[in-house]
Amino acid sequence: MNYHNVSFLASYGLSRQLPPSRRMEVAFAGRSNVGKSSLINKLLGRKALARVSAVPGKTATVNFYDLDKTIHLVDLPGYGYAKVAQGERQRWDKLINSYFERGRRCALLVQLLDSRHAPSADDVQMLEYLHYHRIPFVAALTKGDKLKKSEMAACKEEFEKICAPYGCQGVVLTSAENGLGMDELRALLEASMAVEDED
Repeated sequence: MNYHNVSFLASYGLSRQLPPSRRMEVAFAGRSNVGKSSLINKLLGRKALARVSAVPGKTATVNFYDLDKTIHLVDLPGYGYAKVAQGERQRWDKLINSYFERGRRCALLVQLLDSRHAPSADDVQMLEYLHYHRIPFVAALTKGDKLKKSEMAACKEEFEKICAPYGCQGVVLTSAENGLGMDELRALLEASMAVEDED
């Protein structure tokens, strides 16, 4: 798959606007400011395809990208940002729920977790949600470049233990700075596509 052949399709801010699935989809989820847009850009070899903001909670829409005319990548709104008004948070919740509960062709979800911290209560809630709805997912541990090399293996092992009870299919230590884990993440994406094609 050509990861450089990618284009932005559309953004949707309301659940009723979400289009039906036309292609297999890979979704990206994570709390606000975990580095989701940065990881997507690194994965695709682009600098500004997904908008990166220093202000948490900026991705307030579901953003669709076309990858190599084969699959759609879906950037979900970041969750768990405390300074967002209650009404806005409810809109986000409804948007995310609507995405998953309309029988979409989601082959895989990439759940982003900060490698430097234990999962937050919102992260755990998301893991429970994925498990309950039987959504296949892998965990991408962000900001891996901030860890010492001696800490990396233990960090990955710890997150594998945390995520395993929720049905996680793999844990990848990543960095949007130096590209750590991007090849491994691409391989997981392509493996999920192959499984869907068999079905």
